[in-house]
Amino acid sequence: MKKIFVFLLLSIVFVSCKSTSTVAGKSTSKNESKKENRSLVKNLIDTATDNIGVKYKAGGTTKSGFDCSGLVYTTFESENIKLPRSSFEQAKIGKVIPLNDAKKGDLIFFKTNKSRQINHVGLITEVNSDEIKFVHSSTSKGVIISSTKEPYYKNSFEQVNRVLE
Repeated sequence: MKKIFVFLLLSIVFVSCKSTSTVAGKSTSKNESKKENRSLVKNLIDTATDNIGVKYKAGGTTKSGFDCSGLVYTTFESENIKLPRSSFEQAKIGKVIPLNDAKKGDLIFFKTNKSRQINHVGLITEVNSDEIKFVHSSTSKGVIISSTKEPYYKNSFEQVNRVLE
């Protein structure tokens, strides 16, 4: 009976210590999750940019060729995050945020070639005050990094989605 009491008492102490630990006034778990999120975003960007130069292939999800949503789908899948396969369906995931709130790791969507619906997606790799850079698979150049400063993407921009919190 005494051993069980000591075990229960120690269990309560350890559990309560963990839940009340703080670092610089912030919960340790929050700091750890921010660090994990930064690491996750870095991994996603590294995975996607490792494919720069891979050719475009309609329906492609491998190093032999990617389409835009295939690159994003495969990149997130590498971190065990399931996304829909098409850019149109990917645009329904997460939270739509203002362009000026965009961060690395967010998805950026376009309506290209006068399309009435979203038909292109990229992964944001860099955010500056007047420009967003994103990795994507273009039909003409394959996997590349482009910018919202380029007229083609500036004119076809539709939305940014945050799928990672």
